Amino acid sequence: MNGDVTLAKDHEKSEASKKSDWKGIVSHILSRYGMLFILIALIILMAILSPTFFTTGNLLNIVRQMSVIGIVAIGVTMVIITTGIDLSSGSVIALVSVIVASFAQPDSSVLLAVAIGLGVGLLTGAINGTIIAKGKIAPFVVTLGMMTAARGAALLFSGGRPIGNLSEPFQFIGQGAILGLPVPIIIFALVGFVSYLQLNKTKFGKYVYAIGGNEQAAIIAGVNVEKYKILIYGYAGLLSSIAGIILTSRIASGQPTAGVMYELDAIAAAVIGGTSLTGGIGTVGGTIIGALIIGVMNNGLDLLNVSSYWQQILKGAIIVTAVLIDARKNRKS
Repeated sequence: MNGDVTLAKDHEKSEASKKSDWKGIVSHILSRYGMLFILIALIILMAILSPTFFTTGNLLNIVRQMSVIGIVAIGVTMVIITTGIDLSSGSVIALVSVIVASFAQPDSSVLLAVAIGLGVGLLTGAINGTIIAKGKIAPFVVTLGMMTAARGAALLFSGGRPIGNLSEPFQFIGQGAILGLPVPIIIFALVGFVSYLQLNKTKFGKYVYAIGGNEQAAIIAGVNVEKYKILIYGYAGLLSSIAGIILTSRIASGQPTAGVMYELDAIAAAVIGGTSLTGGIGTVGGTIIGALIIGVMNNGLDLLNVSSYWQQILKGAIIVTAVLIDARKNRKS
């Protein structure tokens, strides 16, 4: 009799353990791939609601349009992982746009124009990082100042007017295609791949997570935090300049008003993709999925003729929801 009771209890424990294991597996899958499932569900929903959504041309158009935001968002992700923020991305895009356009004229070298544009983005990012690291000033304040200064410099440089007459080879960067694939998508994929390797396979990436996880511990462990903060913000500025070059080429003109609100879209893509605003957590893949979620949502709502005002409200609600989920995860951990 006692033996039967013991067997019954063991069976109950075994069943409870199996349920717990399954619950843990499901929770792990949802935690790791939840945003990917949301992206797939969003694509299915939009395909049902709009017959023109799920076409090769439209899907390529979504990725091409989001490539600019996606590239900026990858840089912003690294900054946020270190518990920082970069509000200057959109203005840096505008500054790079007018400077590159002025050098990308028909009788000028495309390589020189691109090199100067990359240099401008790298320099502005490095200035942000240097002031933040050496001056011990909050990233919000520093990048807010750079946001204003870079926009002002773009307006001053261009006289507040667009700069056109760009050379055809330069326009190929934003409007061309290789083997049927738009060049901006190819650049986006390359940036994502290189950034993934940097963040996951190099000492640079380890230090990015170390600084965001516990900056004091990183200093005690011998990490040159100041140097790496300059490098991280410099890299974010470099990616903003790549985005600026693509955008300028795509619209065939340098615009001092380009990139308005791009920094918020980039931060939104990073947060939706799982990057924690408290630092130490974030992935390149997650950010790319976050950018695609925003792109699919914008495109689908446009096809459904939903007002842009409602689109902004919906985007805001998604960002707040993502932050709430992040806060809940942090409390549990």
